[in-house]
Amino acid sequence: MSTIAWIALGSVAAWAWLLLGQGFFWRTDQRLPRRADPDRWPSVAVVVPARDEAEVLPLALPSLLAQDYPGPLEIFLVDDGSADGTGDVARALAVRCGGPPLTVTSPGPPEPGWTGKLWALRHGIALARARGGAAAGPAGAPAGAGGPEFLLLTDADIAHEPDSLRELVAAATTNGLDLVSQMARLRVVTGWERLIVPAFVYFFAQLYPFRRVNRAGARTAAAAGGCVLLRTDTAVRARLPESIRQAVIDDVSMAREVRRAGGRIWLGLADRVDSVRPYPRLADLWRMVARSAYAQLWHSPVVLAGTVAGLAVVYLAPPAAVGAGLFAGDAAAGALGAVAWAIMAGSYVPMLRYYRQSLWQALLLPVTASLYLCMTVDSAVLHHRGRGATWKGRTYPRPGAAPWARSAGEG
Repeated sequence: MSTIAWIALGSVAAWAWLLLGQGFFWRTDQRLPRRADPDRWPSVAVVVPARDEAEVLPLALPSLLAQDYPGPLEIFLVDDGSADGTGDVARALAVRCGGPPLTVTSPGPPEPGWTGKLWALRHGIALARARGGAAAGPAGAPAGAGGPEFLLLTDADIAHEPDSLRELVAAATTNGLDLVSQMARLRVVTGWERLIVPAFVYFFAQLYPFRRVNRAGARTAAAAGGCVLLRTDTAVRARLPESIRQAVIDDVSMAREVRRAGGRIWLGLADRVDSVRPYPRLADLWRMVARSAYAQLWHSPVVLAGTVAGLAVVYLAPPAAVGAGLFAGDAAAGALGAVAWAIMAGSYVPMLRYYRQSLWQALLLPVTASLYLCMTVDSAVLHHRGRGATWKGRTYPRPGAAPWARSAGEG
């Protein structure tokens, strides 16, 4: 066989292993587990870190103010140095929409060694605990002296259906979970969003198979930072967010610390939690991926080289082999490449169905993978130029040898 045929055979073998040996990552059946209403609804504090979010807040914050939650509930929006009037927009929405008490606060600039989001979460969680618990809700349930029993950590661009919090709490209390996280359904409207966004979730699940994450005692730990329900006493036990204060990939790091502290975690796809943030241009999506892609690889040139080679063999070799079969008469390469491409496309179909996209787009996965490969290389170049993980005007340096810097790749 030719060299390209051997590479195509390696791609077939790799896809056979990914399909059967990587926690069935391609399936989309990990939704909220069984749940029943608790005898008493625990108190909850919602903490929303927000930096320059005036544009999306009107699409997201009203959904939190409209939560149909029977227990004590309070919302804390932490304005992280916004320059666009984010705090004023939040206050105006609270007046217009009503709902549970909303506190808008600002912690000031992050102290050295903290990323902005985690600094904001620290401030919001501390304020919620200092209140001695959320305000009494319709059920009149007591809120413990140590603060709210649960924390809902959700991003400013995440919209929740009215029963979202109720379902999250019921899942946690029914199954004895310390952290329940849902991967919000991201916006898919423009052509670039259709090409790149479903693959973003697909690749994340490939790195952190949800079934493995949800298995008690598993090494794999992950969460989706847009929607995390966390027991307050578990957060205290795991020293969150102080223990991950420099983490760029904070959601995965948080899940790892909860598991290290003996907590039970669950991660799945959301049906009623959506991101309203638009990514209309390729440049917008590029920045979203490139800001943390190299951190996912532990800032290691060796791991980067291995990742590039792996992506090339798994995603790019199949269409190249098919081309060799069609245009160079290499029948073996063409046949093997077609088999690998078919397996690849078939594994992507469930995610396209979840995002309600045309199934023919599965054939474009090699194109999407090549874009992600370029974004990852660009992320490494930016890091080595000192521009590293940049987000909303802040650049975060490599966290050095700190243990939380490794958690994104463990498992």
